[in-house]
Amino acid sequence: MRTVLTHVIFIALVMGLGTLSGFANMPGDWYASLQKPFFNPPPWVFGPAWTFLYILIGVAGARIWLRKPSSSAMQIWFAQLVLNLAWSPAFFGMQNPLLGLIVVLLMLASILAFIWSANRIDRVSALLFLPYAAWVTFATILNFSILILN
Repeated sequence: MRTVLTHVIFIALVMGLGTLSGFANMPGDWYASLQKPFFNPPPWVFGPAWTFLYILIGVAGARIWLRKPSSSAMQIWFAQLVLNLAWSPAFFGMQNPLLGLIVVLLMLASILAFIWSANRIDRVSALLFLPYAAWVTFATILNFSILILN
């Protein structure tokens, strides 16, 4: 029961905070007016992608928490979550692609650090972060492209 409850709490935490950050910092007219690269996905892609990723992030966090809650992997997990939640306010809220790029680069570094650190504790948790690392790598390239084009 403890395992299931921990997973539910972690997934709900990540989903809830991610949704709150997204709704509090909607793209709006400013973003619509920006030049975007040809590979910019349609808006409908982001909701399902982040929902899937938030579930993976929550499960990975719960698995590490259950195995080694005071580990460096767990500390890195919390750091990447803070950076994840900071990106939308930096990019959309402050309308600042440069600040967004700085945040997303730090987020990507923390994701890679989590993968490396978690792999020693729970290989599954590390593997759960691979789609997240791929998506954030793409987001970093997209953010950089928007910065350059504008």
